[in-house]
Amino acid sequence: MSRLPRLPVDEAREVNDREAGAMFGPVESAANIDERVIPGPAGDINIRTYRPDSDGGLPVLVYFHGGGWVVGSLDSHDGVTRFLAAHGRCVVVSVDYRLAPEHRFPAALEDAWAATRWVHEHAGEIGGDARRLAVGGDSSGGNLAAVVALRARDGGLPLDLQVLVYPVVDCVVAPDVAYWVSQYLGTDADAVNPEASPLRAANLHGVASALVLSCGLDPLMEQGEAYVRRLGEAGVRARHICYPGLIHGAYRMPGVLPGARRMLEDTASALISAFSRPS
Repeated sequence: MSRLPRLPVDEAREVNDREAGAMFGPVESAANIDERVIPGPAGDINIRTYRPDSDGGLPVLVYFHGGGWVVGSLDSHDGVTRFLAAHGRCVVVSVDYRLAPEHRFPAALEDAWAATRWVHEHAGEIGGDARRLAVGGDSSGGNLAAVVALRARDGGLPLDLQVLVYPVVDCVVAPDVAYWVSQYLGTDADAVNPEASPLRAANLHGVASALVLSCGLDPLMEQGEAYVRRLGEAGVRARHICYPGLIHGAYRMPGVLPGARRMLEDTASALISAFSRPS
């Protein structure tokens, strides 16, 4: 994504989506893929659901794609969501939230939260089980997932797991993603808002268990480590896995980066384990 900030936003989005397939490589088949529109806080939200062969009642992962809140789409992460549905043995709901800079904070978050609540309320319509629900995302999508998990705790919406893949959890000390943060946030004050920087939340107690994946060559690795420490101090079950030779973005690059597939496999295993734990 290093050259994307130099491009006009529309062109950056096109380039990002076009390159995604080549970087991911061969994708998993999915028995059932469905696109639909659900109501959002400022209009309709497009979602895409992936469901393995099943009679229904599968656990559900609500997934928020990365892309610095500026680029990324249902298509850019199609390989990721197909893989997680097939290997995690769950329904995956990919959310097409509003992007910056046209829609600044908290637009993406409000869409992510609205989609999560919709899935909880309508899980049966997509072959899912509302009693087994997780959220996840990579990079900026991991940021959204972490904040949605906090809202879920406060709103009494039960989650089994939050999957945070090299997440941005502090927008203040994130110089390597400064461009993306500047496009997302509207004011300097937004950066210290826990709904933009969940690491700054006063209390993480009672939030869903977490799987945090970091890459050893990623400037955001320390943010992931810091969030795991905060979760542990709050008594939250949190597992941290670091992949030493991988870079930011590896999660959707198994076609070009040896070892990247392991990140997806570890996520699928964690989902199966979390969904099988007694409530």
